[in-house]
Amino acid sequence: MYEINGIRFYIIVLSFQIRSRKPKKIIDEVKKLTEEGIKEITLLGQNVNSYGHDLEIDFNFAQLLKKIDQIDNLKRIRYMTSHPRDFSKELVVTVKGSQKVCEHFHLPIQSGSSRILKKMNRGYTREHYLDIVNSIEKNIPEASITTDIIVGFPGETEKEFQETLDLVKKVEFDMAFTFSYSPREGTPAAEMDSQIPEEIKDKRLQKLMDIQNKISLEQNQKLKGQTLKVLIEGESKNNPDTFKSRSRTNKLVIIPRKDKLLHKVVNVKINKVQSWTLYGEVQN
Repeated sequence: MYEINGIRFYIIVLSFQIRSRKPKKIIDEVKKLTEEGIKEITLLGQNVNSYGHDLEIDFNFAQLLKKIDQIDNLKRIRYMTSHPRDFSKELVVTVKGSQKVCEHFHLPIQSGSSRILKKMNRGYTREHYLDIVNSIEKNIPEASITTDIIVGFPGETEKEFQETLDLVKKVEFDMAFTFSYSPREGTPAAEMDSQIPEEIKDKRLQKLMDIQNKISLEQNQKLKGQTLKVLIEGESKNNPDTFKSRSRTNKLVIIPRKDKLLHKVVNVKINKVQSWTLYGEVQN
């Protein structure tokens, strides 16, 4: 359990040292939390898509989600982190058919170049990643997709950087956490030839951020005038007269403060949008 500014967050760990916990222990832990009034839980693993591979029974992450989805009084289920290498179409079907699993997919792409992905030892290609995205968009068109991207990995050419920008434009991520590569002592990448100069990494990162910020704003503009179901988390960071809340697709929504609504799920009509934040009014 974590507490920040009086708000309690519950994260259920799925594995320790890359070893899966028994399903019953996880399910029992979620049941206990719901009995204490918890409405939303996050399932945490270094790679949740590999959950169950080391269990003695035939049981995977999608099956775990189905079991937890049946727990009474639980409102929402989130999870992180999801690795594209082990992502399955079964997971998409499970999220589509669930009542409580949120329609948000965080899938770190890291690079839009298959050659760079291979150098990163990511275990998938650009084409495989786009196939996953296509499956999500086909089955759950209302879902949001977010990602992580690194620019300036050793040996990344200008053409390969452009491949990343092209992929970003194709997918139209709702949000991207963007970074420039920084050598970490003891890692293979730190010893690679063709390290990218800092000034080039900075320029690439800024260009990527400019494109993604524009896309994020366009994605949010589609929600203006719509009514979203949000869970009110607590006081917003910059204004004590407002509450922050989250939609099922993990959009941050700011609303006027009404203490009686704290920690409740309510309908909010969106009347203003920015690249990273939505603003709205609670509907009676």
